[in-house]
Parts: sequence; C-alpha cells; structure tokens
Amino acid sequence: MPSAKVLEQKTAVVEALADKMSHAASGVLVKYQGITVEDDTKLRAALRAAGVEYSVIKNTLIGKACDKVGFEAMKSELEGMNAIAISAEDPIAPAKILKEYADKIETFEIRGGFLDGAVVDAKVVNELAEIPPKEVLIGKLLGSIQGPLYGLACGLQAIIDKSGEAPAEEAAEAPAEEAAAE
Repeated sequence: MPSAKVLEQKTAVVEALADKMSHAASGVLVKYQGITVEDDTKLRAALRAAGVEYSVIKNTLIGKACDKVGFEAMKSELEGMNAIAISAEDPIAPAKILKEYADKIETFEIRGGFLDGAVVDAKVVNELAEIPPKEVLIGKLLGSIQGPLYGLACGLQAIIDKSGEAPAEEAAEAPAEEAAAE
C-alpha cells in the first residue's frame, strides 16, 4: 500500500493534468516507444518552442485525469509507453510536430487526443496536422478576396478606356466635317 505522501503526490499530478487538459486548446497522446534520446531532445525542443507541454506520465494517472475532465473515450488508448502533449493556445501545433516525428520513426505513433473539449482519434489528429499554418490560410483568403476585386477593377478600367476613346474620335472627326462643309 502506497504511503500517504505518495498518494498525495499522485493526486497532485492528476489534479494538475486534469486542469491543463480542461483548459487546453488541444492535446495529443502518443506512443513514444523507440525514439532515440537525440530525437526525443529535438522533439521536446520543438514542442517547447511552439508553447506545447510534453510529459511522460503513467497511464493510470492519465486515465484518472481523463475521468475528471470527461475524456473517458481516450482511456482505451492507454496501453504501453505513452506521453501526452498539451497546447493551451495553438490547437494545431502538437499535432503538426508529433506527426512529423511519427512519420520519421516507425515505432512512434499518434494514438489520439482531444480538441476543444472533445476526444478525437488518431485519424483526426493526423488530418489536423495537415492543415496549413495560419499565415498561409490568411494569405489564401486574402488572395481569394483580391481576385474578384482585381477583375472588377480591370473591367471598370476597360469600360473607362473604351468610353474615353469614342469621344476623342468623334471630336477629331467633327472639325474635319466642319472644314469640309465650309
């Protein structure tokens, strides 16, 4: 039987994890088996730079935190060596970074996660990782807005140019007709 001190520490870990999970934009659960120390160090640095917290926590503690926040569906993935990456602000960052490593390392696998308070499977996490960065999406949106406006401006300019040519030709023909009449 664990001592009261150990139980208190585990309860504190569960409470802290449950609080992070309930306030997070997203989180990703991964099987981190087979990753080298060098790759793990690079992975952790990339996650830290993106503002993502990455922790290796016992499955039982993750399961208890899942129970507290209502992510019971995620407990089915808690087998083997797991780690969890939680992002408070950017919902796409953990998925993008972890997918990059899952593609490189055969034994490193995305198991599932959560997004805006709902549990999602590995397929959804992988699809989330394929979303282009925010800056690219904004650029595409502005480009799609600019295209029709550019076309309208060119069309209006063509009308102005065409209507501007007719009076100039008529004005040039009028003095020639008046001179011929005299």
